[in-house]
Amino acid sequence: MKKLIAYIGILTMFLLTSSLAHAQHKKISDQGKGAIIGGAGGAVVGGLVGHNVGGALIGGAIGAGGGYVIGNEHRKSVEKKRRAAYRAAYYRKHGHYPNAYVYKKPTR
Repeated sequence: MKKLIAYIGILTMFLLTSSLAHAQHKKISDQGKGAIIGGAGGAVVGGLVGHNVGGALIGGAIGAGGGYVIGNEHRKSVEKKRRAAYRAAYYRKHGHYPNAYVYKKPTR
């Protein structure tokens, strides 16, 4: 019965957090999404393995930390791809990369 109450509580907190974020019309960052998903998954696994609330808390904390790190790396890779696409499009249009020194021959 304690497990059932703990799981329902975790699920309720997760649903309330997602609905509050949607109500404010603010996007959750990749790090935030990773922390929420990792924390929820870690709490479930920690509760099952540890057979108590302490295991769920420890699993949730470890899962949230790991999810944050994974979300941060995902954000970095997306930004890197976006910057590369911008630079390629700029090169196709202008013939040189942005913020690059363009040598022009002096005219006489």
